[in-house]
Amino acid sequence: MGRFILGISGASGAPYARRVLQALCDSQHQIDIVVTPSGAKVLEVEEDVAIRGSGREAIDALGDWVERDLSGRAGLVIHDWRNVGADIASGSCAVDGMVVVPCSGGTMARIAHGVSQGLLERAADVCLKERRRLVLVPRETPLSLIHLRNMTAVTEAGAIVLPASPGFYHRPQSVQDLVDAVAGRILHHLGAGSGLMKAWRGIDVPDELGQDSE
Repeated sequence: MGRFILGISGASGAPYARRVLQALCDSQHQIDIVVTPSGAKVLEVEEDVAIRGSGREAIDALGDWVERDLSGRAGLVIHDWRNVGADIASGSCAVDGMVVVPCSGGTMARIAHGVSQGLLERAADVCLKERRRLVLVPRETPLSLIHLRNMTAVTEAGAIVLPASPGFYHRPQSVQDLVDAVAGRILHHLGAGSGLMKAWRGIDVPDELGQDSE
């Protein structure tokens, strides 16, 4: 069992955050959650869930959202996004990794340039400086040159940029299958593990297709 930070910022992609949180809960990991105001609005628009503050009401709403009883769950904390005095804002607080899903372009930019607007960016900054796993999941499309340069900057700093781009080799039959494909990749790179990702098993390629053309 590990300790992971889940950041939710203001970009479309709330179903991905939901599936990642469900899997982390099912694996009994300790979870620290930071939802920005824009992230809370996205949850409300896309998933009809209202997260207000960081108290019992927020935990109950989150439990209803992920269909898990979180009311008495040890090791789950919803932090106030403004509280840069939280333990996860310090490098002395040991965590195994952090994921921001979905990760907005603005959040990516602030992390790339070390500009902490609140606890989410500060916690990500700590993961980078402490050389811990940081997975950023953008969903924006198309990407501007500014987005690409910020992605380059965070990658050079040690983060993993994992766009919410599901594959189709596993023959998805539903939207949930597509969500699971991305969530499984996120959890794999976070080091949290899950049974969501279906690994490519390989296929036999005919000799004539495996040779370089003249």
